[in-house]
Amino acid sequence: MADAPYQAPPPAPPIGSGGTKTAILIGAIVAMLAANVYLYIQLDQLKTNTAKFRETVLTELANLRETSSVTNQTARRHIDSLRDELAEARRQASTAASQAKAEALKKADLIQQQLEAEQRKQQQQMAAEFSQVKQNTDTQFAAVNTDVTGVKSQLGSTQSELQKTISDLKKVTGDLGVQSGYIATNGQEIAALKRLGERNIVEFNVAKAKAPQRVGDISIKLTKTDPKHNKYTIEVLADDKSTEKKDRTINEPVQFYTLKAKQPYEIVVNSVEKNKIVGYLSTPKEQVARN
Repeated sequence: MADAPYQAPPPAPPIGSGGTKTAILIGAIVAMLAANVYLYIQLDQLKTNTAKFRETVLTELANLRETSSVTNQTARRHIDSLRDELAEARRQASTAASQAKAEALKKADLIQQQLEAEQRKQQQQMAAEFSQVKQNTDTQFAAVNTDVTGVKSQLGSTQSELQKTISDLKKVTGDLGVQSGYIATNGQEIAALKRLGERNIVEFNVAKAKAPQRVGDISIKLTKTDPKHNKYTIEVLADDKSTEKKDRTINEPVQFYTLKAKQPYEIVVNSVEKNKIVGYLSTPKEQVARN
């Protein structure tokens, strides 16, 4: 493939409004990423608290069952004792004289009333205890569900704001005259492009050296830097061919084609230092040979 014809670099964009917009975008993305981390941590804490709460409820139920078992055994022994007394009273009543029989029957009725009262008391106590445990369980589960719903709502809102921020990122035309995708100008925006997932993003830090440096499936050789004017010159090695990209500026999509894709590859340099450039390589998701 022949080298691309030299084109004069485009005029540097105005510093005023563009810088303010970039600063606002950077701040918004940093805040949203921090919110995402906070929300994910909060979700993890809610899961942990839910697990602990479940263990507490199971422990309370086990203790209640144990207490109820002891109470039932005590009550059962008391009831069995009353039944024995009742049987004995009726037995005595059946053999006693009329007066003694009447007294025995009266005592039997009294014991019967005590037996019924004891049974009602036990049933009411058990019902009250289970009702209290159920009420506490329902209240705590409702609180946990409310917290989870709130966190999910905040997470959804943060994701919506992130998508809006991504849509606000600028699109420009590359040096081959092809409309570029979103252009990231810093680490936060590069992270947003990766999350967007439209293209493969490979970050690089290339220093000036005799041998080219491998970046993704291509190689880049830095031949010149001009930090004062934010310009650089590189050689791109792809498909066993070398293409020079001379006097390019930062945040400019440097485009070139390979045999692997129909869409162009793009190199975006975000920082020019003495003998070093920092940026990223953007490649198409579909790797299909061009006709």
